[in-house]
Amino acid sequence: MNDTSAKVSSSDLPGETATHYDQFFGPLFFEPYAIEVAKRIDPALVSIVLEIAAGTGRVTRHIRERIPPPAKLIASDISGDMLAVAKKKLSHHDIDWQNIDAQQLPFSDNGIDLVVCCFGYMFVPDKPKAFAEVYRVLKPGGLFLFTTWDKLENNAASYSSRSIAQEYLEGPLPESYNLSTSMSDEAAITPLLQDAGFAKISIEKVKLFSVSPTAKEAAYGLVEGGLIYEEIKKRNPAWIDEIKIKVEKELAEKFGAAPMIAPMSAVIIQAWK
Repeated sequence: MNDTSAKVSSSDLPGETATHYDQFFGPLFFEPYAIEVAKRIDPALVSIVLEIAAGTGRVTRHIRERIPPPAKLIASDISGDMLAVAKKKLSHHDIDWQNIDAQQLPFSDNGIDLVVCCFGYMFVPDKPKAFAEVYRVLKPGGLFLFTTWDKLENNAASYSSRSIAQEYLEGPLPESYNLSTSMSDEAAITPLLQDAGFAKISIEKVKLFSVSPTAKEAAYGLVEGGLIYEEIKKRNPAWIDEIKIKVEKELAEKFGAAPMIAPMSAVIIQAWK
């Protein structure tokens, strides 16, 4: 959702960026929805869980703590660097870590109770294939639970950061910069699920808050981790510090200096086989 590393596939994130992604964007954007998603899991109904696009393991931890101890949790991502961060953080948990492409799940038919994916499918090239794969591996009655970001303008901190960045760039941004918010429309998500075979579908937009100890810290995270700012650095590196000051000022004025609390919105989708 944010105008940062969260807008790209985790496979594009090298180790250093994966760490930054976890330290800044994890608590700012992903942790609140990780908690929200875990609430929707019924522990009594799962013995095998697959997480897709586990990233640095924020959702993984909440899933593991939510499901029964004997239940198996397979946490996967296409990025080895992201998984390396997750494994280190959660080394004391019983988790089967696997490097997996969401478009080709290496599991037999009808074997998994629950598939979870938070903020991953926006970046999957072949969404019909990926959703069909989830339907195939789920047991009858199994649940597919995933999230996508709402429109950028409904995610205030990111919107501020993007708006300021655009002042320094000529012409429209490449479409790739809009991937993170490319699945905000219920009318587009529903047919994808129906075509995959899902008949019972629930889609809701859930508003929460991005919270940072200070607007300055949020501005640093947004700018230093933003791919859009890599483009700006190529043109004039001196602009970066200038932008940080502008982003901090706008965030502080609109959402508070310490703490900074900005509204954000995501789509939570549940589909049953």
